Amino acid sequence: MTRFHRFLGVLIAWLAASGAPARAAQFYIEDLRIPMAAAGPQGLEAFLVRPAGTKRYPLALLSHGSPRSFADRATMSAHQYYGIALEYARRGFAALVVMRRGYGTSPGGRVDNVGSCSNAAYLPAAAVSVADLRAAIDAMARRADVTTSGMIAAGHSAGGLATVALTAQAPAGLIAAISFAGGRGSLDDDEVCNPDGLVQAFATFGKTSRVPMLWVYSTNDSYFGPDLARRFHDGFRAGGGNAKFVTAPPYGDDGHYLYSVEGRPQWTPYLDAFLRERGLAQDVLSPPDPLPPPNHFNDAAKAEFARYLASTSPHKAFAVSPNGGYGWRSGRNTVEDAERDSLAACMKYTPTCTLYAVDDHLSSGNVQGTSTDQVLRAR
Repeated sequence: MTRFHRFLGVLIAWLAASGAPARAAQFYIEDLRIPMAAAGPQGLEAFLVRPAGTKRYPLALLSHGSPRSFADRATMSAHQYYGIALEYARRGFAALVVMRRGYGTSPGGRVDNVGSCSNAAYLPAAAVSVADLRAAIDAMARRADVTTSGMIAAGHSAGGLATVALTAQAPAGLIAAISFAGGRGSLDDDEVCNPDGLVQAFATFGKTSRVPMLWVYSTNDSYFGPDLARRFHDGFRAGGGNAKFVTAPPYGDDGHYLYSVEGRPQWTPYLDAFLRERGLAQDVLSPPDPLPPPNHFNDAAKAEFARYLASTSPHKAFAVSPNGGYGWRSGRNTVEDAERDSLAACMKYTPTCTLYAVDDHLSSGNVQGTSTDQVLRAR
């Protein structure tokens, strides 16, 4: 994956009524690979989001979940967690999403396999995850724009379990951690492989974990229901682990996905309260004003442009034509891919298209629907 550097302003529609301080900010994003001998020459896929200032920002190490189907791991991408990473960047952190071995484009296959369902072994699998997270921390410690002193870690589902395991072998500089719906081994709704073994794994981590933690579980979590989640916490606390347990109200059809872009209004208050308790809270940075739609757009086209702005999946681009046609694509590996694909989408309907917006800024030379960019024609 190519490396790029770009400053951008970020739109989050629900912020308009959130009451957050209206201090506009820009954010720096970067695709990178984390060097790790066990991952081979490719290293681990990762994605960094931080405020666009020049100081060193404390690391927020973000760890993803594990899909029930092994085949789905290959479809995962660090970009999918951009909207979540942005919330940590808005709070003054350098948020790093790292894809552990076997997920996304990080090589590794089934290296974190727990084995047969009835005898699922969670401790060896967690050790693999911890090794990946430590590799990411080591890489970030060598950067001039990130500091691992005063860092935090946060994870969802299997990433929550990995985060808890990390606190049991806490690296220097880790001062707080958050687990949203932490666990592993969900075979189906309300069916977990070797649940007693999973409870025991949490109890084992609690024997050496002393990093202050926040655990959040929704009452309608189909992976790890309230009773099982409480068993996780009781086992962890019995060994001396330090975790505040929050029972969140039901979220949508499945509370396991409370920690999501759509769920931000529900989970970010828990995050903010925890950061305040730990003395880590900062003013929450707000994004710049939304981009204006092209002048010549009708209402339907303006609504589509609003959908583009609301998309939090980089990389994206929006192409327009003088007659009101348009096309846009998001979730591409690079800016160049997004630009090419959006132009191709636009030119399905009209022979002349230009780039109007790239990610969350106007394309170079573009002012209210007019552009000096090169005109590309269908071939």
